Amino acid sequence: MPRPGAPELQRVTQRSQRIVVVVILGCLLLSREAARSHEFALESLINAFVKVEPRELHLLVRVPLHVITGARFPLRGREIDVANAEPATQRALALLKRDISLWENGRLLEAATAVGRLSLPSDRSFQRYEEAVGHVAERAAPDLAIYSDQGYFDAHLIYSTTSPDARFAIQTKLAPELKDYLKLSIRYIPLGEKSRAMVITSRSERVVLNPGWYQAAASFVRLGIEHILSGIDHLLFLLCLVIPFRRLREVVPIVTAFTLAHSFTLIGSAYNLGPSGAWFPPFVEAAIAASIVYMALENIVGVNLRRRWIVTGLFGLIHGFGFSYGLKQNLQFAGKHLLVSLFSFNVGIEIGQLAVLAVTLPLLAVLFRHALTGRVGVIIASALVAHTGWHWMIERGEVLLKFPLPKLDGAAVATLARWTAGIVLAALAFHLGAKWVGAVLSRKLARRRAS
Repeated sequence: MPRPGAPELQRVTQRSQRIVVVVILGCLLLSREAARSHEFALESLINAFVKVEPRELHLLVRVPLHVITGARFPLRGREIDVANAEPATQRALALLKRDISLWENGRLLEAATAVGRLSLPSDRSFQRYEEAVGHVAERAAPDLAIYSDQGYFDAHLIYSTTSPDARFAIQTKLAPELKDYLKLSIRYIPLGEKSRAMVITSRSERVVLNPGWYQAAASFVRLGIEHILSGIDHLLFLLCLVIPFRRLREVVPIVTAFTLAHSFTLIGSAYNLGPSGAWFPPFVEAAIAASIVYMALENIVGVNLRRRWIVTGLFGLIHGFGFSYGLKQNLQFAGKHLLVSLFSFNVGIEIGQLAVLAVTLPLLAVLFRHALTGRVGVIIASALVAHTGWHWMIERGEVLLKFPLPKLDGAAVATLARWTAGIVLAALAFHLGAKWVGAVLSRKLARRRAS
């Protein structure tokens, strides 16, 4: 095959350069459009009320107009032609009926009646349920000036139900292309109870608005398992705890101390008793990384079993705050079963930890028996963990330094004193409990020897 001459080679090179330039420009344009759509989607919030009546369920919903472009409201110049918007209003109501679903005891509900109207961006009637009902019932003025893709579409849908004590659920599939950037903020108003708020997206599964205790328990056990299995830093800390030990009876008190400690701060944080400053979450993340480094270095230097479970308990307090961040955003789905959900989330974490240990301990035993024998194996494994934890600590420390340090005012001192007293009391209770259990086991062992 003959080689191309210089002119032909130059033409091929120029053509290739043009193709590369076009591809780069296309990528830039696409990324620019993606950035625009991402920025646009961040503003997307749907507000809704779900109110339970003896034989009816009311859904009031306010949707930004750019979310329901499929309704195709008529335009008069740059403004919506409100006087001729009735066909588009019916299309918008049909979209909401289809994409926002409500269930009663697992039965899909059909809206018995539905009304809707256009509203200005400045309208504030959806701050209270009664005001929203009255506003949607009024017809929009024909000369209302609403620009295209601005303002809201408000709707009131009424569903027939059999009992106010039924289990009601909701799911949205409105504008799924916006993913988690389009949020549906719900204020659920049960009959004779306090209202509750929650936020879901089109990616959320069907959400029970008033779950039974067993539903909340099952949901939060699963959430706890998922949280611990997806928390690489927590798993690495757990691995670091058990690297030097071979016997289950040595591991049990360490894991128990970790469990009790993180349960203490997890529950306290869920009741908003922890520090609330913007600095605290990055501090917790940096402290978790530091706990991994410390434990790994202690493994290298040498471990005392008694000191290990005490230090583990102290670090467990920090990890409890970390667990709470995965819990807080989901407590909205607990309904009125807060304590059940907290306990179930903790149970899920323990199930996940036990599952990890059930896999890890045999693997470590095989590894240290055949590949990394003796103290050398503990040192090498711990050094690898320390290396990872060190990089996390540096990265998270840099994030923490971007936040101003908290002021030591009266509120901060009160919070510190409250947590210190609680930790001391919890540690004392654990110490007394451990002594009591030890005494009981000693008496049983003495009886067996005597018999």
